[in-house]
Amino acid sequence: MKLTDRVINPAVQQRNAEALAKAGVVLPKFSELADPSTIEPSIRHDLQHVAFDEPHPLNLFRVHWHNTRRERAFVRVPEHVILPPSLTGVDATIVVLLGNRFPMIRAHKVLAAYACLAPRIASGEFDLGKHRAVWPSTGNYCRGGVAVSRIVGCRGVAVLPAGMSAERFRWLEAWAKPEDIVRTPGTESNVKEIYDACARLERDPANVIFNQFAEYANYLVHNRCTGPSVGRVFNALNVGGTLRLRAFVSATGSAGTIAAGDYLKDVYGSATAAVEALECPTLLCNGFGEHRIQGIGDKHVPLIHNAMATDIVAAVSDRATDALNVVFNTATGRELLATRYGVDAQTIEALSSFGGSSICNIVAAIKIAKLHRLGANDVIATIATDGAEMYASEVEKTLASRYGGSFDAVDAAEAWGEYILGTTTDNVLELNRRDRERIFNLGYFTWVEQQGIPIEDFTARASESFWRDLQRFIPAWDAMIEQVNAEVAAAAT
Repeated sequence: MKLTDRVINPAVQQRNAEALAKAGVVLPKFSELADPSTIEPSIRHDLQHVAFDEPHPLNLFRVHWHNTRRERAFVRVPEHVILPPSLTGVDATIVVLLGNRFPMIRAHKVLAAYACLAPRIASGEFDLGKHRAVWPSTGNYCRGGVAVSRIVGCRGVAVLPAGMSAERFRWLEAWAKPEDIVRTPGTESNVKEIYDACARLERDPANVIFNQFAEYANYLVHNRCTGPSVGRVFNALNVGGTLRLRAFVSATGSAGTIAAGDYLKDVYGSATAAVEALECPTLLCNGFGEHRIQGIGDKHVPLIHNAMATDIVAAVSDRATDALNVVFNTATGRELLATRYGVDAQTIEALSSFGGSSICNIVAAIKIAKLHRLGANDVIATIATDGAEMYASEVEKTLASRYGGSFDAVDAAEAWGEYILGTTTDNVLELNRRDRERIFNLGYFTWVEQQGIPIEDFTARASESFWRDLQRFIPAWDAMIEQVNAEVAAAAT
């Protein structure tokens, strides 16, 4: 939770450099992940020969938004999908950046995992030869942590609810030892159970908990890397200068990705919209419950959520995301979109890049477009955290439980009519100051009463200056990473 801008333990830092040299690892700087064109040409050249999904040290230099589907080159403008009105039912331009372009886990959470671990390696706080990295998550972050841990040569432990998708566990079983996969009770909403498991693990001083919900590095990397990446997409669209970025929409999750909204608000004046499941409307009305939208853990307000800078809260039902996941990923659903609604083939092909939380973001964007009656010159940007490949088993579950194992054109039309064309502006709240304070104060019960955060540290987060002051750590971390890389080079000779 506490950040450092200097080397804490030079001896550990030196040992880490020696371990990295032995593993052939060079750490990318945050500035390089924000702008991959600054990565050394020799590294970019060597990457052409590295498979996208293998635990190769050079794949750390792919932990950014500028990869391509072809997997061999970087692009200046991150790959994205512009959803046509034939699909969204609104005139506003909804653009979705694609998280499945990230390496190894095919989800953007690997960016957050790297951001949390790399500074501690560089400062000597984390000892690669002694410590185990524990990654509490509802799915993708722990996979990213396991992948990064394996590359840098430390043991990575995944902690996640037992009810998450089968695909997540199959991936983990291929990348981690069985004893390093900790299954906690429940599903998406059961974050407290994850914290309890981490508290038990933390009794062993060798275990270092990288709690994404409380790691300010998670906030910073999305503010400094995801935010500018969204900005590049918007700038590429706005060649004529007639467009306006009206909102950035993000499921809250760990509140890392939504930090991009702070950057975009500063640069473009856009609103920041937080999205959650209607079945567990924590931000909307201090509600609680269980839901099935994987990747947006809730029933609490993350410590790194800049609640006072959030402008809109939108809640989306898991019935919508479940049904649309079936529409997007079955031949019947895709045929309906093409023949009945005229959705073009390229957009239909892109639907496989949308996982459950991605669909949630899109539905919320449609709600906000309708609420503000946005037109073609208004842009809403959002994120597809991962793709449909992580949810094939969830499609089968929905088909069995909701459609009796058979999904026909009538079912597809009903789902589309209800959850896209029939999307309404209910369960959307534009926040005033009192609303923001309510959401901010709700975090007290998790972080001060349960997790023991000092009250002064908790309340400091209500000031915008707190979040702006965090920015100073990025250049300090880059300087430490440069120092470690120099030691790696020396150790390798």
